[in-house]
Amino acid sequence: MSVPASQSPAPTSRRRRRHRTRIAAGAVLLTLAATACSSLGRTAIGTISYTAGPDRVVTFTSPKVRGCHRLPPAGTTAISNNTLVDMVMYRTPDCTGKDTTYVGSRLANNVAAKAAPWRSYSFVH
Repeated sequence: MSVPASQSPAPTSRRRRRHRTRIAAGAVLLTLAATACSSLGRTAIGTISYTAGPDRVVTFTSPKVRGCHRLPPAGTTAISNNTLVDMVMYRTPDCTGKDTTYVGSRLANNVAAKAAPWRSYSFVH
């Protein structure tokens, strides 16, 4: 069955323009939402494990990326960075000083014999 020309649907170019406008508006909204949420509570996806004494291992899951993270007062001599973010280890409890160690993403490190333990860490972001 054929449809007379007077009853044909609206031109397809108008539909295409509306469709493209809706897609563009959706993309803009999605971009704005992702940008607004990206800085809220950023975490280092993965785990950090360190020794606390001879028989105790402490593991953190997805710690915050920002700020200085303190370790126990006695410090630690072994750390495993199984996150997606690199970190810097400090011998002071407040992430200061020049005696630091860089521990890359998915790497581990141990303190050399007779060296002071690490007492804090921060992430490279």
